[in-house]
Amino acid sequence: MSDFIVSARKYRPSTFDAVVGQSSITSTLKNAIKSNQLAQSFLFCGPRGVGKTSCARILAKTINCENITENVEACNTCVSCKSFNENASFNVHELDAASNNSVDDIRKLVDQVRFAPQVGEYNIYIIDEVHMLSSQAFNAFLKTLEEPPKHAKFILATTEKHKIIPTILSRCQIFDFKRVGINDISNNLAFVAKSEGIAAQQEALHLIAQKSDGAMRDSLSLFDRLVSFSEKELTYQGVIEHLNILDYEYYFKVTDALLKNDINTLLILFNEILNNGFDGHHFINGLAEHLRDILVAKDESTLALLEKGDALQARYLQQSKACELSFLIPALNLCNECDVQYKTSNNKRLLVELSLMRISSIGHQLAEKKSPKSFVVTLNDEKKQVSVEKSAENAKKIEKTTEKYIKTEKEVVVAPKPIPRISLSGRKKSKTISITAAFQEINKVKEEQEVDTSNLRKTEFTETKMIAVWKEVISFVKKKGKSNLGITLGVFPPVLKSNYEIELPLSNSSQVEMMMEEKYMVLEFLRSKLENDYIEIITTIIEGEKSNIPYTNKDKFAKMMEENPHLETLRMKLGLDPDY
Repeated sequence: MSDFIVSARKYRPSTFDAVVGQSSITSTLKNAIKSNQLAQSFLFCGPRGVGKTSCARILAKTINCENITENVEACNTCVSCKSFNENASFNVHELDAASNNSVDDIRKLVDQVRFAPQVGEYNIYIIDEVHMLSSQAFNAFLKTLEEPPKHAKFILATTEKHKIIPTILSRCQIFDFKRVGINDISNNLAFVAKSEGIAAQQEALHLIAQKSDGAMRDSLSLFDRLVSFSEKELTYQGVIEHLNILDYEYYFKVTDALLKNDINTLLILFNEILNNGFDGHHFINGLAEHLRDILVAKDESTLALLEKGDALQARYLQQSKACELSFLIPALNLCNECDVQYKTSNNKRLLVELSLMRISSIGHQLAEKKSPKSFVVTLNDEKKQVSVEKSAENAKKIEKTTEKYIKTEKEVVVAPKPIPRISLSGRKKSKTISITAAFQEINKVKEEQEVDTSNLRKTEFTETKMIAVWKEVISFVKKKGKSNLGITLGVFPPVLKSNYEIELPLSNSSQVEMMMEEKYMVLEFLRSKLENDYIEIITTIIEGEKSNIPYTNKDKFAKMMEENPHLETLRMKLGLDPDY
């Protein structure tokens, strides 16, 4: 059996052009070599698996190459390149700072720096995971890093730049490596699959690239694992099954059900997802990402932001035409709200199901807003009631609206605009009035909803009788547990005005507010006792009386002292404060 080499090692880049997704950094390094403007120390920082150590080795190999090509790449034929390729170079020294992080390790390195290379021009020292060095080791390294010998070059690599002390950072030329793009990883995986003779679907490679989170090494490791699982053939379904990824098909089905307000289908799909072993939190986050991708796909200019395969992009573009912004934005907010509340929720399944129902209601409400609205109002002589029904057929026929209508025994009187199309038939006459949606605004006003005025009571009464009934009102209110309101109603006597209006003087706005809260209870009692349904109550504030009524404890104490001056002597003896 031949020795197996993992793809991450076998296809590790050996030239600058072979580095994936870091073109800006490789171009800068190549130009520095070409113009002979190399710094004495470099710092390569970035996430794992993005090519930091690979670029450090390529740089070390290239600057010692005896026959650098026109494209600023190592020749791979000279003595220096051959020794490097065989891992036998005496010019390149690699140090793992994770296990060699003491002061003694750095002192050994500093002592070694003094010696010039026997072959080649430079001695290159690559220190990986440099952030693991102790603070004492960093301090011991400072002087050598700032003023190294002419033949020494330092390349530091780290995933956590923030842990490196500023004095080290200021002595290095810093290169920030970015995460490798999904398309770049997918294309590189396709190259590896072709080189290995493996049949791979583009969607499967794209899914591996997404799962690797921008790390080229992680994607190659996943690739090797999936190849072993699928026996030289990578399919989309095989990748989903082996990596336990929730299929995009579920999200497309869920979105269709959300748009149709099909709650039954939503609950069944979510139950199926849970039975397949997926977490509700994972599902709701995936749905949010899916809705975000639909939002991106609504405009062709942003379609490039979709890091999906061509076939998947076409599906997103198709579904985006059925989704409006007025649906997507609230749906994303609800998904985010569910994500925030998920960890603290006791019933997590119910939380996700409720969120799905709320999202589905968005599309349903939008559909209702788009449908034409009109109303048919039927006035029935016997039952004395109003019923309102939707009528789509008559919506286009009506151009005028009504503000008020009053029903009499034989006819309908309209003010101020006429109501079109009134039909009267038989003894039990039914008047059918077709009006537009503006009638909905009219119904908000109580007085305009009153149709039958024939039974309204209108008994005359005098102010004396009203005052007598008012005392009964105060007793009635106090029995209801509204003592403060009863006191407020008894401060000033009410005054009878024209048109059965009763004016109630009050001392301040707080009393007015208290009265308005219970106005209809008082009105109902008055109208019943005086047998008059046209009675109304209006309130006024008497500013002049305001100062005569004590409100604070101090004012009440002063009022009491006017009647009994000896209270002040008692207060002084007891040491009391009138403010409390």
